[in-house]
Amino acid sequence: MRFLREVRTDSAGELEVGQKLGADLFQPGDRVHVVGNTKGRGFAGGMKRWGWHGGKATHGSTSHRRIGSVGAGTSPGRVLRGRNLPGQYGNERVMVRNLRVVKVEPDKGLLYIKGAVPGNRGSLLLVKKV
Repeated sequence: MRFLREVRTDSAGELEVGQKLGADLFQPGDRVHVVGNTKGRGFAGGMKRWGWHGGKATHGSTSHRRIGSVGAGTSPGRVLRGRNLPGQYGNERVMVRNLRVVKVEPDKGLLYIKGAVPGNRGSLLLVKKV
């Protein structure tokens, strides 16, 4: 067994401790939520992280990809919460909702889902029935 994961359920009487839950729980056409960690991009600037358009590229400007004004002057004299600034981007837990199961191969343990799922190839995902 490569990964061991605890799963909460309403029907605890039907399951045994240590029971393996596979792809055979799903049918083509089922709606599912997929939970996983997004790709990590490290410390990213504002243009990559928040989609800023950037400053002038000509006329002596030196603020092409930099942040501009951060906030007010002496009052309040600090950066307000929620300001879109450069920082850690990615590697956060995300749920993609209402994706559709296209095909199931229980003998191989494969589940084909239509749509984008978070993370790199081969990353661990949690699939929940809706």
